Amino acid sequence: MSVTSTRTSKTPSGAGAASGGSGLPRGGRRKREFTTRRGLSIAAFMAPAAVFVAIFTYYPVIAGGQMAFRNWKLTDLTDTSWVGLKNFRDVFADPAWGTVLSNTALWVVGSIVPQLVIGFALALWLRRRFRLRGLYQALIFFPWAISGFLIGILFRWLFNSEFGVVNDLLQKAGLIDEPIAWLADPETAMVAVLIANIWYGVTFFTIMILAALQSIPDELYEAAALDGAGRTRTLFQITIPYIRTTLALTVLLRVIWIFNFPDLIFGMTGGGPNNETHIVTTWMIKITQQGDYGRASALGLLVVAALLVFAVFFLMATREKKGVRS
Repeated sequence: MSVTSTRTSKTPSGAGAASGGSGLPRGGRRKREFTTRRGLSIAAFMAPAAVFVAIFTYYPVIAGGQMAFRNWKLTDLTDTSWVGLKNFRDVFADPAWGTVLSNTALWVVGSIVPQLVIGFALALWLRRRFRLRGLYQALIFFPWAISGFLIGILFRWLFNSEFGVVNDLLQKAGLIDEPIAWLADPETAMVAVLIANIWYGVTFFTIMILAALQSIPDELYEAAALDGAGRTRTLFQITIPYIRTTLALTVLLRVIWIFNFPDLIFGMTGGGPNNETHIVTTWMIKITQQGDYGRASALGLLVVAALLVFAVFFLMATREKKGVRS
């Protein structure tokens, strides 16, 4: 009799202890069942954002996409007939298409490689502890907070052939005898915009790589030092392999960004002289300004298709990163 009463008295207390003493599951929160009313409440909160995105994102994309297959010109809005692939053929048949395409490839590759190398070097330097490191980080990260168009205007003044700082410094150093028309000469205009974009984009690589470097355990470097590994061997066998996924993602993301980045070029040259600094996106804006919305929309769809290819690689790299972590 006493044994039975003792067991019955212990059972509720044990159940209460397991549930936190209040009949609730561990963690102190009761699981709420998903009801129709709760679902409608969630939908009501999400509706304004969904409507906003649909009106200002998806509708312009669909409208612009169908313009690519129509004769859509501001000079004659009475004829917006369906022309099929004519606008795409006009893009490929334009004499400037070859120059624009080569400029785009040079713009992306010529910007990515120096940005990656310089950004990696700066990230390695900033990872070390030294006095005023925070100040140096702020100075290096500052350009990323400025608009690309404003950076373009700034460098347009720096490369001015009459009173630009670049020519003045080169002349004082004895490297040139007379000022160079950087932005007016087809041979130097692309060099000038590349220098500006490299300076502007180094910050992004520095931020991303520095964050990745700070995740490397110090024990790896200590073990490498005990094994007698030098700086070069440590760099290629520990540092780069450990952050290679971050490097790949950063490069892919930056390629997409630079490919679709007309701000700086418009601020410096506007695509000139003679289309020598036009890339695909700046050329698309130029065609839009001329009123040929159909051809501009066709070029825009080509840009979207190219960026989707890069996005696929980006998602593949992200999936690989998750697999390695798991």
